[in-house]
Amino acid sequence: QVQLVESGGGLVQAGGSLRLSCAASGFTFSTYTMGWFRQAPGKEREFVSSNRWTGDSTYIADSVKGRFTISRDNAKNTVYLQMNSLKPEDTAVYYCAAKRGTTGWGISSLYDYWGQGTQVTVSS
Repeated sequence: QVQLVESGGGLVQAGGSLRLSCAASGFTFSTYTMGWFRQAPGKEREFVSSNRWTGDSTYIADSVKGRFTISRDNAKNTVYLQMNSLKPEDTAVYYCAAKRGTTGWGISSLYDYWGQGTQVTVSS
C-alpha cells in the first residue's frame, strides 16, 4: 500500500518556524518527484514547493520564496519542508504529494499519491 504521512504541523506565532515531514512507503521513493501543496479556507489548492529524485532540482512558489526550503532524504523515504518567518497568510492545510517523473512538478492533477494533510496555523 502506498502511504504518505505528514507530521510537524501545528500552531505558531507570526515570525516563527515549523518543519514539516512526509514519510513515504509503498513505492520507489527515489524515482519520484515529491511536492508540497497547501489549501487555505475559501481558496484553491496551490503549489508550494517540490524537488526531484536527487534533490538537485527544486522549485518553490513565489509566495514562500526565501522563507521555505524543501529537502529530501531518499535513504529515509522522507521529504521535508522547513518554514521560516511564517505569516498569517501561510495558514492552511499542507499536503505532501508524489509523482512519477520530473515534469509537471507544479500541477496538482499530475501527482499520483497524496497524504492526508497537516494543519498549519499562524497567529498574529
